[in-house]
Amino acid sequence: MKYLRATFTATLLALAAPATASDPCADFIPQPKPQNAGRDIVGQDIDQIMDRGFITFAVYEDYPPYSWLDDGEPRGIDVDIAGLIAQDLGVTPQFKFVTAGENLEADLRNHIWKGPIIDGAVSNVMLRVPYDSAFSCRVEQVVFTGQYMTESVAIAYRDADYPDGGPVPAYFRFDTVAVENDSITDFYLTSFAGGQLASGIRRFPTMAGAMEALAKGEVMAAMGPLAQLEFGAGVGVSIHQPPLPGFAKSKWTLGTGSHYAYRGLSYSVDDSIFAALSDGRIAAIFESYGLTHQPPER
Repeated sequence: MKYLRATFTATLLALAAPATASDPCADFIPQPKPQNAGRDIVGQDIDQIMDRGFITFAVYEDYPPYSWLDDGEPRGIDVDIAGLIAQDLGVTPQFKFVTAGENLEADLRNHIWKGPIIDGAVSNVMLRVPYDSAFSCRVEQVVFTGQYMTESVAIAYRDADYPDGGPVPAYFRFDTVAVENDSITDFYLTSFAGGQLASGIRRFPTMAGAMEALAKGEVMAAMGPLAQLEFGAGVGVSIHQPPLPGFAKSKWTLGTGSHYAYRGLSYSVDDSIFAALSDGRIAAIFESYGLTHQPPER
């Protein structure tokens, strides 16, 4: 999980960088395209996928409410959305639960277009891939489609501690707040107001652990991605999204990634996601986990 936090933190900080021109790709020199060979090409084409009867998805391991194993059964928002894609294609979904590398580019290289150095092969589609037009220029080996949600940073708090309304970051100069260690919210609060919040920050290995501490009254608030806060919130806990001064990227779009050479697959995935957004099936998945679906910018 430490690597997963580092991956998303580095990615979001990168996506927050301003474009150097109106064209986000104006300053980028195209990269050499990888050649299809051996394991890279087998089973990647949409026709091959449909002929063999299954499609492979890369999802992050031990990452509720997005993807995790529950008594050996895949569960989570990303798992259910992958199931919708497979159903629309008329094939069976198969899941590869992966750990995150040092950054998003490494994850896409290992799981979409090249494969890990040892013991593994690429997947057809990867879920929970942040989308940004400038970033997509720099990873030409991957097609970014299927945007299915917007994630955003929020604050969960104990109603008993804040009877007049939820806290804002400045409150944490005196109040305690739980965060996931090495997450983007950890970095934000640590650097906020020149480090004045340092004494109030309580770090936990996972966001689930942070929310457990909030439920037990060990801290007054917790800060992190909205979906994770909602998933871990219990009785007497509310959530709000106040303005976050100085937060470069407090909202981001999430979608799918697939190999650039198999655009037919990426278009089919995007069509399936668009249909499921339009008819409410994706919103229903979020509702089934007690979460709010924030539609993506497409």
